[in-house]
Amino acid sequence: MKKPALVILAAGMGSRYGGLKQMDPMDDQGHAIIDYSIYDAKRAGFGKVVFVIKKEIEKDFKETVGSRIPDGMEVCYAFQEVDSLPAGFSVPEGRVKPWGTAHAVLCAKPFIAEPFAVINADDYYGIHGYQAMAQFLMKESSSAKAKFAMVGYHLGNTVTDSGYVSRGICEVDKNHQLVSITERTHIEKRGDHAEFTEDDGNSWTSLPFDTLVSMNFFGFRPMIMDELETGFSKFLSASLKENPLKCEYFIPSVASQLMEEGKATMDVLVSKDQWYGVTYKEDKQHVMDALKTMRSEGLYPEHF
Repeated sequence: MKKPALVILAAGMGSRYGGLKQMDPMDDQGHAIIDYSIYDAKRAGFGKVVFVIKKEIEKDFKETVGSRIPDGMEVCYAFQEVDSLPAGFSVPEGRVKPWGTAHAVLCAKPFIAEPFAVINADDYYGIHGYQAMAQFLMKESSSAKAKFAMVGYHLGNTVTDSGYVSRGICEVDKNHQLVSITERTHIEKRGDHAEFTEDDGNSWTSLPFDTLVSMNFFGFRPMIMDELETGFSKFLSASLKENPLKCEYFIPSVASQLMEEGKATMDVLVSKDQWYGVTYKEDKQHVMDALKTMRSEGLYPEHF
């Protein structure tokens, strides 16, 4: 069976972090988090990487990240622009915000003919998630429903000391199937647990550290591209009337819709790896220290 592809979403600018963190060096060799992700994906069995970027960063991106792609791995570039819209739609006046993660994946459609995973460019996921996802995507399925997957992480392995985070809280059944993802947009670390608020801090609800959360690491079959294309037009028709400047088309929403329609299932592959990200500038040193420790333990070579 053909090796799966990895779609890396790298078109977003880090507003809270401040700058183009996709290319921010995290070690003395100049590797960014994205380089570690590609290294892990290749050794887990992925054969192609598709970068979704903005056209304006193409030159810098290819000269840095693009020049470090491992031998034997196919690389493609897709562009997510605010004017990448279906026929009959135009960009609302004043709209500068991208159209969301599902639109970013749709932009990669010309390069996808195999099962594929989707990750964020600026997140470190750990080798075990890629191994589990590659094994899942390379399994043949006779099911009438498309078999999707997501890698779930324990909340305690994803929170930061530097501020609040947004996480998708997962409900999973006894067969490791995803039932729902509920977005909590303000979660803070509290010693041995976390808490979230939905009313600007007037009240808080506790969340155990072993709560499973989505970190936008999904696995799909190629059929989802046609669903994304059809769904995007419907999304625009409905959402442009209500919130033309800020509405976004998100992967979990599309996946949930396909599950509700009986077209797909979503396996939850649990990773106990520590997730690392640079939501805030203060997080960078913490990530650099962690990667340095992993290299000293032999999880990564000094040069790759």
